[in-house]
Amino acid sequence: MSAPFLAGVVAGYGIAVPVGAIGALIAGLSARTSLRVGAAAGMGAATADGIYACVAVAGGAAVAGVIAPVAEPLRWAGAVVLLALAAWTAWGALRSTGAGERDERPATALRAYAGILGLTLLNPATVIYFAALVLGNGGAGGGIWFVVGAFLASASWQLLIAGGGSLVGRLLTGRRGRLLTALTSSLVIAVLAIRLLTGS
Repeated sequence: MSAPFLAGVVAGYGIAVPVGAIGALIAGLSARTSLRVGAAAGMGAATADGIYACVAVAGGAAVAGVIAPVAEPLRWAGAVVLLALAAWTAWGALRSTGAGERDERPATALRAYAGILGLTLLNPATVIYFAALVLGNGGAGGGIWFVVGAFLASASWQLLIAGGGSLVGRLLTGRRGRLLTALTSSLVIAVLAIRLLTGS
């Protein structure tokens, strides 16, 4: 197994394992809907990590330098989107529980994939992280294997999160259980979004 592939695996787990707002969103989505939708959301996050790993390998320090000036506005945009998602999730859960029915527009795998892909791409720190690792390892030698390793590591972790969320969802299948998971997910996402805004 090549050294760049192993470096990519380590880098992929390094960026994916700390569970932040995206992980909470994937787990909550999987708990409230299905493993299929949660897994699609997880693959959206992994795809974003793969894209950023590819960009880092291709551009390295130049890409990080271009992204650095817009990092702050992107951080704010990401936090605002997360707060909106938290509010929407809580409102939808309260509305469907009060009406005794589920949301009339259930999440689809494609919508979950695209939404999480877009939201994860709002985090420019990922490409800076990958660029620093690539440059620290002497440039982009074996770059494709680094990208493959990072993508596979991220995908395996995101699918594990989706599976855990689905398991929780099966344990909490009643109306109260769905409400509890939705409100908990909303609260966690809101707290993480506020932390993103405050930089703490």
